[in-house]
Amino acid sequence: MTKQHVLIIDDEPDIRELLEITLIRMGLNTSCAATIEDAHEMLKLQNFDLCLTDMNLPDGSGIDLVTHIQNEHPNTPVAMITAYGNVETAISALKAGAFDFLSKPVDLKQLRDLISSALSLSSQSKQTTQTTKEPANPIMGNAECIKQLNNQILKLARSQAPIYISGESGSGKELVAKNIHLQGPRAHKGPFVPVNCGAIPSELVESEFFGHKKGSFSGAIEDKPGLFRAAHGGTLFLDEVADLPLSMQVKLLRAIQEKSIRPVGEQTEIPVDVRILSATHKDLEKLVEEGIFRKDLYYRINVIKLDVPSLRSRKEDISLLANYFLLDIAKECGVENASIHSRALHALSQYDFPGNVRELQNIIERAFTLCEGNIIHDLDLSLSSEHTNTDRNNDLATSELTSTNTDSSNKAGFTENEPATPPPRIVSELIPKVKFSQSEASHSKAESPRRFEARSPEQSLEDYLESIERNEIEQALQQTKWNRTASAKLLGMSFRALRYRLKKLGID
Repeated sequence: MTKQHVLIIDDEPDIRELLEITLIRMGLNTSCAATIEDAHEMLKLQNFDLCLTDMNLPDGSGIDLVTHIQNEHPNTPVAMITAYGNVETAISALKAGAFDFLSKPVDLKQLRDLISSALSLSSQSKQTTQTTKEPANPIMGNAECIKQLNNQILKLARSQAPIYISGESGSGKELVAKNIHLQGPRAHKGPFVPVNCGAIPSELVESEFFGHKKGSFSGAIEDKPGLFRAAHGGTLFLDEVADLPLSMQVKLLRAIQEKSIRPVGEQTEIPVDVRILSATHKDLEKLVEEGIFRKDLYYRINVIKLDVPSLRSRKEDISLLANYFLLDIAKECGVENASIHSRALHALSQYDFPGNVRELQNIIERAFTLCEGNIIHDLDLSLSSEHTNTDRNNDLATSELTSTNTDSSNKAGFTENEPATPPPRIVSELIPKVKFSQSEASHSKAESPRRFEARSPEQSLEDYLESIERNEIEQALQQTKWNRTASAKLLGMSFRALRYRLKKLGID
């Protein structure tokens, strides 16, 4: 097998010699250049698997060389060597397209880790170019904004730059982060570790991120590695990063800059090799202005910003996604002929989806459990009128039925046999009712009818309906002493529908 070839660009002979010896010991071929002009000439003569360049060169800046290689040799990763502590310069290099950076004096272990990651990326890029230019795991959708997003993901996967993913709740920020990880070299080196920063109690944040030593505080009954070490070699995804307390923001900044952590109770720092991806639905710039989020951390995690579009900005994908979710749910329940009525698809197209893709998935899950004959009708959707466009077309009498094809290659198939329109159903019929036996009837007469509390302004309609559904199901289960078959009969639904709802609501 041909050895991989690395180009070293540095005007200091001692640095060039150190880098060359290290690379040769790793079994690599090397070439050296002292100036940008020499590097350009060498790049014309042959292809390199990696370039290591100093920032300050006699005839220009290393960032200019990074830009040149990005334009002329896009499959060749470039790593920048900067002066110690020069974070602003390193960030500029990453924005220009550098794969990663090292600070002087060069740490040989970090150098070897960086070279291994970069060469893995170079091999992957060549294989991708030879086979296909399409993303390996694209985000589902035919909208132009989704095609652009998939192309951006493919490019960003090649870099090690921290990425800030911005988007509304439920738009798929974690899915985007996971795709960046899976399409990059870290997919073969380490795991993708997601963490919701807002879900960790403030007093435990440092221990969760950096780990702790046994006995370092009350409750530390054993050593804990922490999230950074759990993600070593891979990617750490900080979801809702805006919720981190200020005290932790300082420590996180140092961990990112120095690429090392100090577990609680330890005296020495431990080097970590982790790529940081972060996301939030909040306006970070506004939080920085208000002093809630540190400016230096903001600039450190926001080297590259990636915007995820909302579902209402790509409504042409609603039908595709709805059928995909239904196919997935139907398979889970062992149903082969589930479908969505054309009126239901039209109703979905008129809805604004404040909860984005996550809300669409939840709506389809709920509608499937409520529908009759495995066909989702518009009244099964229970869409909030507050977010529905009332300017609808009513001439749908001859419209077609859009169905889910069990063949995964046809996620949005159609059938010409549209079922008859179901009889009108009132909203109260969508909520299961508990039936009482004759022996309990006299007792129930003495009680006033059970009423549900009105929905609070802070509670979404989806959460409100789910709470009612949970309450009714639990009442039925208690009445039948947790006999699910009897409970399903009591609730007037199939056993399959009840089993699915129990799983969805997490009722054991």
